Amino acid sequence: MKEINIPWSMPVALADVPNTGQHFDLAADEDTRAKLAKLAGVRVLPKLEASFDVERHGASGLHVSGHVAATVGQICVVTLEPLDNEVEENVDLTFAPPREPVADMDDDDGVTGAAALDTIEPLIDERIDLGAIATEFLLLGVDPYPRKPGVQFKPASVGDAEAHPFAALAALKKDRDAKDD
Repeated sequence: MKEINIPWSMPVALADVPNTGQHFDLAADEDTRAKLAKLAGVRVLPKLEASFDVERHGASGLHVSGHVAATVGQICVVTLEPLDNEVEENVDLTFAPPREPVADMDDDDGVTGAAALDTIEPLIDERIDLGAIATEFLLLGVDPYPRKPGVQFKPASVGDAEAHPFAALAALKKDRDAKDD
């Protein structure tokens, strides 16, 4: 399997999280933001911060809740002018060691079997990576079609209703139909 190079990494081991939980405030440095801007396909990333509360989830799992906030510099898809957008994403994830689905397993929400496992992220090597989580939620929050406020896309108006790509074919068909009559 190809290893993915994660520009922002903040690993946390299960054994390092106390029973009372732990709070993390993260801010990406300039070099990391530049790499993440390239990864996200944005012009610039002047701000990227995350605040997480990490708690134990049972004996071998972790629960991460918090918030990711960023300012992303993008290009308006209508005017092609630069603009800044704010990304605000809430995080609520549960991590547990990978296991096989159990048909009669119920979670707290009444979801059963394999569907219950879909709500749990795999805890690999008893670690989570808060930088990777923040990166994932940043990427999910970036608007793929940014527009400046109040800008609307207006398709080009065609002056002549007959001037369209298939006008010549329509004229030929009309001539042929006229000859057939």
